[in-house]
Amino acid sequence: MCGITGAVAQRDISPILLEGLKRLEYRGYDSAGMAVLNEAGQLERLRICGKVNQLSQAHDKEPLLGKVGIAHTRWATHGKPSENNAHPHMFQNKIALVHNGIIENYLPLREALLKQGVEFQSETDSEVIVQWIGMQMESSDLLTAMQSTMRELQGAYALVVVSHTAPDRIIAARHGAPLVIGLGVGENFVASDSLALLPFTQDFVILEDGDVAEIFRDHYQIYDRQGVKVERKVRKIALTVQSTDRGKYRHYMQKEIFEQPEAIRSCLAGRLHENDIPDAIFGANASEIFDRTRAVQIVACGTSYHAGLVAKYWIEQIVGIPCQVEVASEVRYRRVVINPGTLFVALSQSGETADTLAAIRGLISDKYCGKLAICNVPESSLVREADLVLLTHAGPEIGVASTKAFSTQLIALLMLVQCLGRRNDNEELERHQIVPALRALPQLIEQVLQLDEAIAKLAHRFDGREHALFIGRGIHYPIVKEGALKLKEISYIHAEAYSAGELKHGPLALVDKHMPVVALAAHDHLLDKLTSNLQEVRARQGELIVLAERGTELTSHKDMTVIEIPQVGELLAPMTFSVLLQLLAYHVAVIKGTDVDQPRNLAKSVTVE
Repeated sequence: MCGITGAVAQRDISPILLEGLKRLEYRGYDSAGMAVLNEAGQLERLRICGKVNQLSQAHDKEPLLGKVGIAHTRWATHGKPSENNAHPHMFQNKIALVHNGIIENYLPLREALLKQGVEFQSETDSEVIVQWIGMQMESSDLLTAMQSTMRELQGAYALVVVSHTAPDRIIAARHGAPLVIGLGVGENFVASDSLALLPFTQDFVILEDGDVAEIFRDHYQIYDRQGVKVERKVRKIALTVQSTDRGKYRHYMQKEIFEQPEAIRSCLAGRLHENDIPDAIFGANASEIFDRTRAVQIVACGTSYHAGLVAKYWIEQIVGIPCQVEVASEVRYRRVVINPGTLFVALSQSGETADTLAAIRGLISDKYCGKLAICNVPESSLVREADLVLLTHAGPEIGVASTKAFSTQLIALLMLVQCLGRRNDNEELERHQIVPALRALPQLIEQVLQLDEAIAKLAHRFDGREHALFIGRGIHYPIVKEGALKLKEISYIHAEAYSAGELKHGPLALVDKHMPVVALAAHDHLLDKLTSNLQEVRARQGELIVLAERGTELTSHKDMTVIEIPQVGELLAPMTFSVLLQLLAYHVAVIKGTDVDQPRNLAKSVTVE
């Protein structure tokens, strides 16, 4: 989850490193640092406990000048945020290293180094790696020392090192955490995400697990896990610098909320054929796999998990087959009973989520008929692991709290429902009219976004509050779970979501005049049940905030505020409600003055367990 950049060039690379870190700060922002080989061939290092802009300010006062260097922005795993725990870590001022991931066996390695007299300066697992490389270099060169060290490491990592003994190169290695080489003209780069390097190149080489790369100014060489020279495909990334700028918006999250109509259009582009969706959008052998599908198992984390919970309702109601939804960090460590003909579906925005990747890599049951990845990043590890792939085309999502990635995952899952559902005479599929509904959705989301001002006013009701409840019924239960997650992620208000029918089984004990209760009221067959649940809250003086679909006939009262949205029907209501809950969380966070895009203790693209 940390951000890594490195460069070998004919010019001073410090501005390149700092610009790359700024673009990677969504991956971690509790400390930052850089190391550069100066003109004398000596390593110079600068580290701070804080964000990248603080590193940049420190660099203005004490500039590091050189043509070879590495940099890092950290999300803490081992050791609290501090200057000593910040990267790069060094071995005797001879080698500097940056690391993304977790080394699971660092304690025995550390003990072995301590017995050899090594004195550690940090609490991190990362320093163990550079010390081990340094010990190996007593009898080998930097490349060989890196390859030898990798054989000792257990866990996930992306590593980049620079040394005064090899002043014309940087060496990078990957196992389980993403790393790319960026190709320039007379200069080459390395980063944990291609977004970091968009100002400098659009040509990238994606390292595979076990790869080690020597990166020079005018060429590079990759070795596989056996040490054999290999070639990896050069890919051109279509993204531009402008696609990752905030533009007119105050925060990336705000921008990404308002980008959702266009993101949905991109997700649907070329995939809707008259009144159907072709299997081929999932892959060449999708028809064969879908023909054998008798059940679905969805595995995901966080927001993606909530998208999977929504899909469970669709798959079981419309397709009529069983669907399990599992948290990836749990399912990989327990025995799972699999029905024959089960389609495994992995959801991830980044495609690098460690738990989700481990789950798909750990599949051993012959009862799975195929592996489908729904992902936003075409170059990701998850995409390469799957039999079938559907890219969501949401575009870059920089804000840590996911918004447009969630919406496009729901779209992708609805397209899967259409393809699976038409394989038999299906009255439910005919009734829901998925394809026309999807065509109408972008415009409906644009209408919902016009309620932004009303939601901004409503957000003031949360000023000074420390707790909130979210309630919904049926398919909207996972939507309120997602809404509560958004609020707690960026506003730090303790928010919990419940199925509305569960209020009487415990949560009502929390309700009083100081407790905001957010409810979703769809114009569906559960409306009467929900209305009864609202009365339970009102009877206990709870402060009700109801987002209601037109036609519910719910109106505002002294103890209940109703925001009405267009009537969109049961298929699309989850998407429209989720956008409003995103706006609510955003405006509450702005009022509270929190860091909306980089909430404390969190980071995007969770590449560690």
